[in-house]
Amino acid sequence: MNTGTGLTDVGRRRDHNEDAFLIDDRRGLYVVADGVGGHAKGEVASAEAVEQIQNWVIRHDPLVQEYLNDPSEEAFYALRRMVESGIQSACYLIHSMAQQEPDRKGMSTTMSMALVIDTLVLIGQVGDSRVYLMREGKATQITEDHTLINYKLKHGLLTPEQAKKAPGKNVITRAVGHLDYVEVDVTDLIAQAGDRLILCSDGLHGYLLDGEIDVYGSKSPEESCKGLVDLANSRGGRDNITVMVVDVRF
Repeated sequence: MNTGTGLTDVGRRRDHNEDAFLIDDRRGLYVVADGVGGHAKGEVASAEAVEQIQNWVIRHDPLVQEYLNDPSEEAFYALRRMVESGIQSACYLIHSMAQQEPDRKGMSTTMSMALVIDTLVLIGQVGDSRVYLMREGKATQITEDHTLINYKLKHGLLTPEQAKKAPGKNVITRAVGHLDYVEVDVTDLIAQAGDRLILCSDGLHGYLLDGEIDVYGSKSPEESCKGLVDLANSRGGRDNITVMVVDVRF
């Protein structure tokens, strides 16, 4: 069975934590969500998103079983659609909640999730939390940051050097709940023996230097989580910090 270990921390500048995470080893479901919207808003959005995606996956357990019984192309694409529609369903629900309660207007959340089914790993992404794949001691970022800076980089509007100094690094271009619909990135990969997934909020990866996640991510799950949280705090801890380590086993 896959095993997940997670840790979240308020950081050194915030007075409350708007991050949420989920570890469901039984279903191979792992989620990190970073809420947006201020006190009593962002934390509601992230917690609701995590709960909704777990309920959605539970409801679709038969699809998972179908794939395990017969990993056909049709069953594979049904699972991809399930991940996409699950995040979109959470988006619609959170947006509706915000419309009904004026004090929660504008609340939303990022979501990075991994669903591990035997050797198949499905990753759903909205926002700027991240999923990394650790393989043979090297970490590779699997998800794409949905940020204004990254958009400008992709379209040649900024050079990498300019992006390092550009303002607005925390401006996200997609969020779960900001509107009633969101475009979801779904990525799939086939796991190998010894693979590890690392999920985190931008409160961590915003502080990472090249190669550091390789070093910390190669330690025991508990040491990895604590070491990365401590690293972010030692460099300012301006945001909530969440990190999760998942050892893929089959």
